[in-house]
Amino acid sequence: MIAGAIAVISIVSYYRTTSVNPVTGDKQHITITPDQEIALGLQAAPEMEQQYGGEDADPKRAGEVQDVGNSIVKNSAAGTTPYKFQFHLLADNQTINAFALPGGQVFITDALLSRLKTRGQLAGVLGHEIGHVVARHSAAHMAKAQLTQGLTGAAVIASYDPNNPSSYRNAAFAMLISQLIDLKFSRNDESEADALGVRLMSQAHYDPRSMLSVMEVLKQAGGNGSVDFFSTHPSPDNREEKIKQEIQQVYPKGVPSGLTQ
Repeated sequence: MIAGAIAVISIVSYYRTTSVNPVTGDKQHITITPDQEIALGLQAAPEMEQQYGGEDADPKRAGEVQDVGNSIVKNSAAGTTPYKFQFHLLADNQTINAFALPGGQVFITDALLSRLKTRGQLAGVLGHEIGHVVARHSAAHMAKAQLTQGLTGAAVIASYDPNNPSSYRNAAFAMLISQLIDLKFSRNDESEADALGVRLMSQAHYDPRSMLSVMEVLKQAGGNGSVDFFSTHPSPDNREEKIKQEIQQVYPKGVPSGLTQ
């Protein structure tokens, strides 16, 4: 009975919080407000910076990151959202990574920036991370995690018998299922962030084909150094075709000339 009550409460709490994302048009189950997302991102930012050696001390390079990021926000649908975007260059010159916190805190490491050759490529990386923010992936993921944790807790309570050690396997299996659900959800987020990145950078007059060249940079970097990017993002090979499809949808008559590469 306790397990059933936990499961029902978890499901009802999740599905009663439905909203339509104004940028993507998707219905989402989210339990926090944009202001709370912003607060969470600001609170977590110092710790994330510390993990990657703090902010880079080179004002020119940091300024380039901020300039490209701000230009995307100003000239795209991202600028219509309530999020307070800030772009950070991290000093870590060994770990290839970029990521975004809820609410608009966007980061790229020096190791990744050093491998990018054009402003268009930088726009591709930042556009992808901005896509995560405007799609509210972190907030949706937290709501989904609350649901899966509640259902997992219910399954553990219902299946675990302290007098029967083998029942632990059922509890462990429930935990594994919840992790797999979260992993699949995260990969779907990455695909959507790629699609949004193409649209956002195109709206800001960056050539979206630069995102394809970023995939080549990542593939070349895959055999060298620490590539944290691959631990949270699908492999470049799996992303390229979908990026091409999105570019075709944005520019069905072909990518026009004059875009920043």
